[in-house]
Amino acid sequence: MSKNLVIVESPAKAKTIEGYLGKDFVVKSSFGHVRDLSKKGISIDIEKNFEPHYEVDDDKKKLIAELKKLAESAEVVWLATDEDREGEAISWHLKETLKLPDHRTKRITFNEITKTAILKAIDNPRTINLPLVEAQQARRILDRLVGFELSPVLWKKVKPSLSAGRVQSVSVRLLVEREREVLNFVSESYFRVAARFLNSANQGFKAELNKRFEGEDEARAFLEKCAASSFSVSELEVKPAKKSPAAPFTTSTLQQEASRKLGFSVARTMQVAQQLYESGYITYMRTDSVNLSQTAIDGAKAAITSAYGSEYSNPRNFNTKSKGAQEAHEAIRPTDFSRSSIQAENAQQRLYDLIWKRSIASQMADAQLEKTVARIKGSQTDPKDLFVANGEVIKFEGFLKVYIESTDDESEEQSGMLPRLQTGETVAPQEISATQRFTHHPPRYTEASLVKKLEELGIGRPSTYAPTISTIQKRGYVVKEDREGSTRGYVQLTLAKGQIAREDKSENTGAEKNKLFPTDIGIVVNDFLVEHFGQIMDFNFTAKVEKEFDDIADGNLRWNEMISKFYSPFHLTVENTINTTSKATGERELGVDPVSGKKVIARIGRYGPMVMIGDPEDESEKPRFASLQAGQSINSITLEQALDLFKLPRQLGEFEEKPIVANVGRFGPYIQHNSKFVSITKGSGLDPMTINLEQAIELIMQKREADNNKLIKSFVEDAEVQILNGRWGPYIAKGKTNYKIPKGKDAATLSWEEVAQIMTEADKNPAPKKRFAKK
Repeated sequence: MSKNLVIVESPAKAKTIEGYLGKDFVVKSSFGHVRDLSKKGISIDIEKNFEPHYEVDDDKKKLIAELKKLAESAEVVWLATDEDREGEAISWHLKETLKLPDHRTKRITFNEITKTAILKAIDNPRTINLPLVEAQQARRILDRLVGFELSPVLWKKVKPSLSAGRVQSVSVRLLVEREREVLNFVSESYFRVAARFLNSANQGFKAELNKRFEGEDEARAFLEKCAASSFSVSELEVKPAKKSPAAPFTTSTLQQEASRKLGFSVARTMQVAQQLYESGYITYMRTDSVNLSQTAIDGAKAAITSAYGSEYSNPRNFNTKSKGAQEAHEAIRPTDFSRSSIQAENAQQRLYDLIWKRSIASQMADAQLEKTVARIKGSQTDPKDLFVANGEVIKFEGFLKVYIESTDDESEEQSGMLPRLQTGETVAPQEISATQRFTHHPPRYTEASLVKKLEELGIGRPSTYAPTISTIQKRGYVVKEDREGSTRGYVQLTLAKGQIAREDKSENTGAEKNKLFPTDIGIVVNDFLVEHFGQIMDFNFTAKVEKEFDDIADGNLRWNEMISKFYSPFHLTVENTINTTSKATGERELGVDPVSGKKVIARIGRYGPMVMIGDPEDESEKPRFASLQAGQSINSITLEQALDLFKLPRQLGEFEEKPIVANVGRFGPYIQHNSKFVSITKGSGLDPMTINLEQAIELIMQKREADNNKLIKSFVEDAEVQILNGRWGPYIAKGKTNYKIPKGKDAATLSWEEVAQIMTEADKNPAPKKRFAKK
């Protein structure tokens, strides 16, 4: 057997590292965490100083047995998991589970998977950093306590099957508060004046007035003065300027920029970055540091000088600004700056390109600019009312040759070039327009801007952003979607050739793309938690907890003392809330049903948002209920829209001597025919309120055809077993269990014996669960 056993987190990393070490080393993967708090009960002994009860995951028991056997025969076991708290905890759990003796166990870390870094780590082993482990353990225990005690409160007081989490709930609060800002925002109109002038050389340029007008009459009066005016350049300011590059990527800035430039979700960015790291292309991707090593700075300088020339190089280091940066990592950068591109799948190539450009740009010279500001006055207008034209000329590209940073400001305009102008020069107005514009509500959050806000508030750490945003969407508290805008009219006044023309125009406004919206249930849960668990939902408290985790990691605070201080008042609040508060439904009275004369109410019910006619307390007559349709909310639905819902189910007619009914259920709108259900999908453009018989029959026939094409083969030996066509190709299905068909096998010709063998083998050797993000 090998003298050295190296244990890493992922098989991809194991494969890469094994190539760098000699025959005396065998590298194995733990496939992430090997044990966690038991799923049975709370698994924390509160009476014994919050002692955790850990157990090995069922799907890891075979792996642990294999690792234990290898460890027993190895002279040294090297724990080479990631260098952050989560990685340190995995190493500690491995040591405890495998019962590794201190004298044969060494802990190594590396920021990049290169031969140099791996061999350097082997030469500089250390012991497990217990304060780091305790910081991770404190987070895990605190989050289990919050989730375990808060969730039952939500089941009783809001709706069954809900759950709560410390960081996730605060993230939802940010979205709910922003949504309310948007809904309560009252837009006001104003008139913005812009002009196009010609200089003495007959070259055109644009300028904008330095003030806005509240109404149409004021704007028209100003244009009338312009009609009687001549215009000249009153002031010309030309000054040099420079633009410096942004710092290399941290986890949060990579997530933001990949969202803006590549359209990646936060989770997708981390998944692809992990693949790049494990393949040895980039440094560790969970970091809040913008620091670069001297080796990296030297490598960037060589690459820049070679590709662009020495004048483009400006080696520099950046200081980390984020509060309580978790670990002393480097920024995210390429492991080899001379490698400007990689051969990999498309997503990896694109993300690597972004990382390479950002890292290289950070070590390049400033861009040298010349900024020009021209102010233009009219002879008959107020001297304070000046048209301002901005121009920008790039004298030396510097880092802009490689990279331009994106922003969240969707309306940002870039300055263009101005023609040559002189002070006192007369300029001729070609056209001056006053356009009605409207103030805009604060922007809803995207995944990227939410990460930025969480980081600003000190909530969460690099390893938590992606799982937090994924979790609040999976729980149904938040949806990420596009929403169509609406048509809005506006007025434009245009002065040309001495005449003012008025034109009524229209535009699409309010369209949203990839924005995060809180759902009705998310809003009701948030309001309940804010009212009764203000401490948990307080942004400053959540940030303070993160700081305490940092103090534990630094060895300045005992983890169980921190937990105890939090738990006692929290547990008391839980008990008081269960015993004294009434059910939270987000109830909103819409009006009165004109037919029955009873109240119409929108609220959260057992199965989600709904409307009802009648009083549930009235025992003489049960209320009528109807589920909300997609896009409707209990916070905004009108009485008329609510009454329309009670027109469902709709009888559309008969097909094959069976009635067809259109309705809305727990899982959305559907057609029911002959005891079978056909979903009315969002992309179909159909609606249960308006769908007709012919359209319904077409949906039924499409579903039948899809079902027929889905079945490849069935078996007399077991009617429950079928070979089906799925989204990713053929597979074997038995009840609710699916089995992968091995490569090289033709699904259509598989015999019953072959199918039975495939299922038996799969049941004996279940595939390990994938872990793309640390939690």
